[in-house]
Amino acid sequence: MRDGLACPRAPRCLGAPAAAVARETGRSRKRRTSPLRGRRGGSEGAEASGKMSGDENPASKPTPVQDVQGDGRWMSLHHRFVADSKDKEPEVVFIGDSLVQLMHQCEIWRELFSPLHALNFGIGGDSTQHVLWRLENGELEHIRPKIVVVWVGTNNHGHTAEQVTGGIKAIVQLVNERQPQGLLPRGQHPNPLREKNRRVNELVRAALAGHPRAHFLDADPGFVHSDGTISHHDMYDYLHLSRLGYTPVCRALHSLLLRLLTQDQGQGGAPLPEPSP
Repeated sequence: MRDGLACPRAPRCLGAPAAAVARETGRSRKRRTSPLRGRRGGSEGAEASGKMSGDENPASKPTPVQDVQGDGRWMSLHHRFVADSKDKEPEVVFIGDSLVQLMHQCEIWRELFSPLHALNFGIGGDSTQHVLWRLENGELEHIRPKIVVVWVGTNNHGHTAEQVTGGIKAIVQLVNERQPQGLLPRGQHPNPLREKNRRVNELVRAALAGHPRAHFLDADPGFVHSDGTISHHDMYDYLHLSRLGYTPVCRALHSLLLRLLTQDQGQGGAPLPEPSP
């Protein structure tokens, strides 16, 4: 699956192929130290997962990844992210699946996002419920980013579009105002997974319409050609973005981040960092 107020402003959430951006107020900062556990069964939780409570919707029930490989890799990455949150002071935090994780390896990350003091909390294979678990277990507890970007949802294979939307909405609620972007099209040719992602985009866009601090950003710069195919130059395996494919997505996201950070600066925030040469 991404969002004026008095200073300091709450982090905004962005969604880029399922990302969200949230800005924080002083009030939301106080709440962030106590995650929304135990509330999904109430009216707020039911709203966060559509018509289902968090217990009824597996996509919005915080769940750690099972260590089927026995190498502890996922939990090790989570612990590293928690440590980073204690040691660093990012302006922007990216959290999500492999689409976030692999972005960090591209030159465009250094060009566009490193100057914004961004942290990358992406783990390949994560679904919405895994991101929720990570958020509830320390990854945002010690940092006060101005913007949180969430990009997740394409790995929710066994969930319906409505369940995935509920998971994304639960993340948006947990981070306190985010802006999810749409899910990227998936597969070389038209297929049910691509259709489900399109439906998730529609549902998330509708769910966030009118949200005072959340914006839906459609980060699909035309990956699907007129004949319904996707080029391997944009997605080398028809799922993950190539370096070429990341460029239009990241530039669109970067423009939105700059706009949000500039708004924050106009209300008394710190000056924006100089871009990377």
